[in-house]
Amino acid sequence: MTQAHPDRLVQRLIVVSGLSGSGKSTALRALEDQGCYCVDNLPAALLKEFIKQIGKNPTLYSTVALGIDARSRDPELAVIPDWLDERKEAGLHCQLLFLTADTKAIIKRFSETRRRHPLTSDQHALPQAIEKEKKLLESLKSRSDWIIDTSDTNIHQLKRQVWNCLGGERDSMMVVLESFAYKRGIPQDVDFVFDARNLPNPYWVDELRDLSGLDKRVRQWLESNEAVDRMYVDIERFLLAWLPDFRDGQRSYVTVGIGCTGGKHRSVYLVDRLAKNLGADFGRILIHHRELPS
Repeated sequence: MTQAHPDRLVQRLIVVSGLSGSGKSTALRALEDQGCYCVDNLPAALLKEFIKQIGKNPTLYSTVALGIDARSRDPELAVIPDWLDERKEAGLHCQLLFLTADTKAIIKRFSETRRRHPLTSDQHALPQAIEKEKKLLESLKSRSDWIIDTSDTNIHQLKRQVWNCLGGERDSMMVVLESFAYKRGIPQDVDFVFDARNLPNPYWVDELRDLSGLDKRVRQWLESNEAVDRMYVDIERFLLAWLPDFRDGQRSYVTVGIGCTGGKHRSVYLVDRLAKNLGADFGRILIHHRELPS
């Protein structure tokens, strides 16, 4: 058995398969939201070359999700289980996620979307095509690490189940905290805006003017004022109350803007303090101080 080199980044491959109409596209989008590089319906004949190419850049392709279903025909599907075992032995962390649903649910979904099942033909109506597909994919289902039955599951619930499989539900949404100067305009992509211009301004203190809200002396000066702390507590309380609802609604990003006159002191201080305290509840925090040198 070939062992992965201890200093080499172990790449992760998640194969997503299952019945047509069971939600594979939604599952792939959920994985993409988690930072996976996703490819759908790659022919089995290209698997070896595909693995070879992603192996050349393990940092960029650290986690790859690959959609495989009945559009790959029987001879191609039959090689997938053995191929996965070979990849594991070569040091690739391989897992298989299988999605299924009962026949009634799948028929209802195809009737609503008016899409054609890939196995329907003059000889096979939809119910027969579904049964044929179940037999065709049985070897993949029996080999799977996770099986999700989506018969009574909506899109949001499915995404959450996929995130649970990946172990990334907690970090499913990125919170972007941005400080800015009102005199240069409000950023166009913000979801929430808070105005800190009514707070005491360190700019009018000579020894603080050329510093920023990241400097210790500016922080201490601002924290000595009760109004600053009161505004911070109100903003934090608001975000802690409402950001979970956005995360539960499958939002990938929420951008919070805090502005002051020059975008260097008060807004920077509030953003930096929020980032430190929100990290415990929202692991993916991105800070952008628009008016500070990058």
